[in-house]
Amino acid sequence: MAEKKVRSEEEWKAMLDDEAYRILRQKGTEMAFHNKYYDHHEKGIYCCAGCGQPLFSSEVKYESGSGWPSFYQPLDKETLDQARDLSHGMIRTEVMCKACGGHLGHVFPDGPRPTGMRFCINSGALDFKPEDE
Repeated sequence: MAEKKVRSEEEWKAMLDDEAYRILRQKGTEMAFHNKYYDHHEKGIYCCAGCGQPLFSSEVKYESGSGWPSFYQPLDKETLDQARDLSHGMIRTEVMCKACGGHLGHVFPDGPRPTGMRFCINSGALDFKPEDE
């Protein structure tokens, strides 16, 4: 795992575009079905847009019907933190990048085998690195 990335809010604002800042630092959510990685099928690795930490492989990405990129497991469970999220009148499990603390999305226990988990992740929290790079 990469070392912790600690930055001030001013530094985050300067380095991230408005949408990535809203999602990663303010726990925002992008519009379902209208985001850059929802219907994305290239082979490669999805990394944290805040710090570059590799998070998910395209090999575990699947069509969940939720409108956001969904994965059934992370590359390494040690790259993610989880926390109970009681916002918006729901009980969910928030997923954050362990290296920079950025909000990625949520995880639900309704995914496919072999894990049964659905990591529902905002495209704006991700950067994609194609397999050939």
